[in-house]
Amino acid sequence: MKLMFRDVTVGGELLLAIHEPNFDRYFFTRDHKDKYLTIAWNTGPAQQVTVDEVGYTFPPNTVLPLLINQSFRFERSEDIIVWQFNRDFYCIIDNDKEVSCIGFIFGGGHMFIELDEREQHKMHTMVDIFKDELADDDDIQATMLRTLLVRLIIKVTRLARKQFVDGAKINNSKLDIIRQFTLLVEENYKQQHQVQFYANALAKSPKTLSNLFAMYNQRSPLQIIQERIIQEAKRFFYYTDRSAKEIAQELGFEDAAHFSRFFKNQTEISPSDFKKALQKV
Repeated sequence: MKLMFRDVTVGGELLLAIHEPNFDRYFFTRDHKDKYLTIAWNTGPAQQVTVDEVGYTFPPNTVLPLLINQSFRFERSEDIIVWQFNRDFYCIIDNDKEVSCIGFIFGGGHMFIELDEREQHKMHTMVDIFKDELADDDDIQATMLRTLLVRLIIKVTRLARKQFVDGAKINNSKLDIIRQFTLLVEENYKQQHQVQFYANALAKSPKTLSNLFAMYNQRSPLQIIQERIIQEAKRFFYYTDRSAKEIAQELGFEDAAHFSRFFKNQTEISPSDFKKALQKV
C-alpha cells in the first residue's frame, strides 16, 4: 500500500508505504529528482538493507533513518513500513533544529533504533492515524500531516538519543555544532576538502572541532569530509557511466591523478580497478 500527499502550494510531498513489495530507491538513476528523507521501520525478522551498495543487517523491530542522497533496497520490503518526505513538505532549519531535516537522526551514519513492545504499539497506532489523515481531503490536511510527522520525528529522535548519545559526555549546544558541521560538509564537500574551511564557518578552531568529535564518535572532522567525498565517488561509479576524470572534476579535484591518489589512499584500490571490479559483478 502506498499513500501519497502532495501540497501543491509549496511543492511538498509525503509518502507512507506499508509492506509494499519491491520498494526501493535509487537516487542516482530513476529517482534522481525525488529528494526524500526516509524513516524505515522493519516490522519483521532481521533482514539485509543495502545502502549505496553496502549491506547492513536491519534488525527486527528497528527504525532506520535514511538521507535524501542515499540509494537503498530491502531484502524483504514486504516487512517494511516507510515514511518519506521532501524538504518542501517539512524542513524547519532555523527554529527547530532537533527535529528538522538536519536534526539528530538525519545527521549522517546509520542508526538502527530499537523499538521495545511498548514503542512498537505506539508506532502501529501512529501508522493508523497517518492512514486516516491521508484519507481525509480537506483544507487542514497538510497541517495535520505535518503535525503527525513532527510527532514521528520527535519519537524516533528521543529513542535514538537514549540509545546513541551519552548525555554525560555531550550537551545540546555541542550536538548543534556537530549538526551544523554535517550540514556544511553536505553543502560544500565538492569544493572544500579541508577542515579549516568548516572551522572558520563555525568560528571554531580545527583542534576544537577534533576534540568535540572525539567526544561524540571516533571519526575526526577530516575523516568525515573524506568519507563523504569517497561515498559520492562510489555512487557515481555504482550508478552512472561517468569516467574517473569526470568524477574528479565533479568532486573538486584539480586533475584525475590527484583524485586517483586520494581514492586509492582511502579505499586501497585505484578508481580504474574499482570500476573493473564492478563490471565483473
